[in-house]
Amino acid sequence: MNERAAGRGEGLGPLWHVEGESTFFAGPLTYNAPHQHGAPVYLAGLYGSFRIRMGGEAWTTCRTALVPAGVLHELDCGGDPLAVLYREPDGAGRGAFASLMQGVRDVDGVLVGAGGEIRPLRELYERRDAGRWVGAALADLSAFAACRATRMPDQRIAEVLARLCERQDAGMSAGRLADAVGVSSSRLQHLFTEEVGVPFRRYRAWMRMRRAVAVVSAGETFAGAAYAAGFADQSHFARDFRKTFGAPASRSLLNIRR
Repeated sequence: MNERAAGRGEGLGPLWHVEGESTFFAGPLTYNAPHQHGAPVYLAGLYGSFRIRMGGEAWTTCRTALVPAGVLHELDCGGDPLAVLYREPDGAGRGAFASLMQGVRDVDGVLVGAGGEIRPLRELYERRDAGRWVGAALADLSAFAACRATRMPDQRIAEVLARLCERQDAGMSAGRLADAVGVSSSRLQHLFTEEVGVPFRRYRAWMRMRRAVAVVSAGETFAGAAYAAGFADQSHFARDFRKTFGAPASRSLLNIRR
């Protein structure tokens, strides 16, 4: 049953928010081609179900989904609004997000649910002033999820992730970070993939994309965001955006609410 009341959320631009451990998008989506992320992502159909497919297999219809970092998937939302919440990996991401879901089953490594925490995300999308308080709302939701997760991260990888969040420049290489936590570069990269779900280089690329989205959300042009995040040019940013999200940047980064 579609829950949308007439006119609710209509005419609103997409909502993006990048801060702390969370990256959040809410807005209408049609089709997102096969893509993969550098962080686990919680998906929630704001007014009804959506379809997801992994690795070219059969489509699965669900209301919520949890896609681990690095898993190739595609989405078919039919133009309906979807909430997309990424949690920066801290070892508890999958367990934390799973606690937000109801009626869960595993489909090709992705958890899909019949329901879950949807109402707070729908309210964020519908409020025209959400840009002013979305950060606090997401922090509350993330804290709620994290307290229900039981897995503790490897402290060496937790420190590496913290350092990457503080500094995203070229000096934060795998070699330098390995020295900082007292392991070899090869051992660090093995641990990183094991804990985070994606290789170190792919996660660094996700951090760069996250930075570009944050800059665009703050009012910068695509060209300015590409420069600020370290892309070679705007075309480089556009190609990587499509590869990361399965759709062109113009579809979700234009007319952002601020």
